[in-house]
Amino acid sequence: MTQATTRWPAEWERHDATWIAWPHHRPDWPGKFEPIPWVYAEIVRVLHLHERVEILCHDESVRASALHCLGAHAVDISRVRFHLAATDRVWLRDSAPTGVLNSTGSVELVRWGFNAWAKYDDYANDANVGVEIARITDFASREPQRPDGKGRVILEGGGIETDGRGTILVTEEWLLSDTQVRNPGLGRADYERIFAESLGISKTIWLGEGCVGDDTHGHVDDIARFVSPRVMILAHEEDPADENHKRSLDNLKRLANATDARGEPIKVVTLPYPRAVMMDGQRLPASYANFYIANGIVIVPTFNDANDRVALNTISSLFPERKVVGIHSVDLVWGLGTLHCLTQQQPAG
Repeated sequence: MTQATTRWPAEWERHDATWIAWPHHRPDWPGKFEPIPWVYAEIVRVLHLHERVEILCHDESVRASALHCLGAHAVDISRVRFHLAATDRVWLRDSAPTGVLNSTGSVELVRWGFNAWAKYDDYANDANVGVEIARITDFASREPQRPDGKGRVILEGGGIETDGRGTILVTEEWLLSDTQVRNPGLGRADYERIFAESLGISKTIWLGEGCVGDDTHGHVDDIARFVSPRVMILAHEEDPADENHKRSLDNLKRLANATDARGEPIKVVTLPYPRAVMMDGQRLPASYANFYIANGIVIVPTFNDANDRVALNTISSLFPERKVVGIHSVDLVWGLGTLHCLTQQQPAG
């Protein structure tokens, strides 16, 4: 796959399916695991009306849990497929492969290396998720290699965002800062070459920092998302006393006069943050920008906050032909991720 023959579709383009992994790792939600499978059931209930949902189940007991919860939510199981595949955690945006289209329009999988955000030792199963999905789908796949020949490229899907027309959004915090724990030694030009060769990208827009509380070192999907060609949403905190203000203001300034891969201007629409969501003294990465676009619908995390309505109205105005549905995510974000983090789209080939 090369820049000339590969295209990474935008998330709003047609999907064949959404992939998730059913929750089973209780330590990811200390003291609050019990409601999490029910949040997942609500996500599937909404999504399966619009596209097939593929669910990775760690073992038979996890599959039984999924069946129980989905049955209670009246999910049509004929529109859901279960796959026994071991996982450590559920964040498939990061551990699952990125689906691209080759020169014939067929889906191929870009299988990034995965090191559990350099946080956990138990990630062997998640590092194998790309192999499992390639086996299940029978799609061709490849593993991008470092330009210096020192092995696979370590990346997560939550750190990359595209308009489907050759433009990618990433953050410097994620790939270039002192917290860079993925590919030591690689610089800006190296990453831009990797994006070109693996995803068909010709324009990389570098933002600064991600949101406060993001333990992934600045994933872009909590702060900036394309919603259509030449239109982007940016999470912006207006309160100067909030830690997110300086970060989001810097990103807003970086996007002033921004253009896409075709040289066309990008319109930036701001989205508020909810008030700080805290748990045990820790600020969590609560952001409305972590929405997920599926066929005919957009699901948006909500946080029992006055800005929920503002965020839903803003996103609805940008997706006039899709339903926009809020999913309560105060419990979910205790796992340090929400809706975009847990989903991965399979583009239509």
